[in-house]
Amino acid sequence: MDDISDANGTFAITLLKMLGEEDNSRNVFFSPLSISSALAMVFLGAKGDTSVQMSQALYLNRDGDIHQGFQSLLTEVNKPGTQYVLRTASRLFGEKTCGFLSTFKESCQKFYQAELEELSFAQDTEECRKHINDWVSEKTEGKIAEVLGPGTVGSLTKLVLVNALYFKGKWNEQFDRKHTRGMLFKTNQEQKTVQMMFKQARFNLGYVEEVHTQVLELPYAEEELSMIILLPDDSTGLATNQ
Repeated sequence: MDDISDANGTFAITLLKMLGEEDNSRNVFFSPLSISSALAMVFLGAKGDTSVQMSQALYLNRDGDIHQGFQSLLTEVNKPGTQYVLRTASRLFGEKTCGFLSTFKESCQKFYQAELEELSFAQDTEECRKHINDWVSEKTEGKIAEVLGPGTVGSLTKLVLVNALYFKGKWNEQFDRKHTRGMLFKTNQEQKTVQMMFKQARFNLGYVEEVHTQVLELPYAEEELSMIILLPDDSTGLATNQ
């Protein structure tokens, strides 16, 4: 599983750089694991040059048991009995007139807990789009109501892969609402006053000299998970840290 974790980390950083190329001061929020696990299912059914290129794009070691590694990782992510709620759910929606190999469907279920549901994109595209959106909304407690906008699928659509990720946790050191206050937030272009939470307590704090950045760990309840925050020095622009 370590190889998969390393590959996913490299993929996440590479993708973040690409998403920030056009405007490195805008907000970017994405789930690298959702993307890599969904693409890994595509890789599961790929052969030849496509398979080689996908493994390169995902930084996967073709000598290892890639899909077994994803299975272990997803099992760990979805483990029960935790102080937080973290769920990842994958599903394939395939055109019912296509003959998907049973070995592909079985492998997706085994390694990625992803069932292949047959829909008729050719006959009722809009109903299929709504059905997929409803599934995602259910898996994310209504937080993502429309993952597929109008026109994103059509009558020629053969397969849609969807991954939904949901997280909810409590801080180990709770923030008090009454201490929230306006403070200056700096972007590359300007400074603006925004409402910021405030907490005085002991946390793990480090500093990375190479990129002039502070690293702060904010643990969740029972310290089972943590949020890691990178804060560049005032003189360090966002582009430097990318």
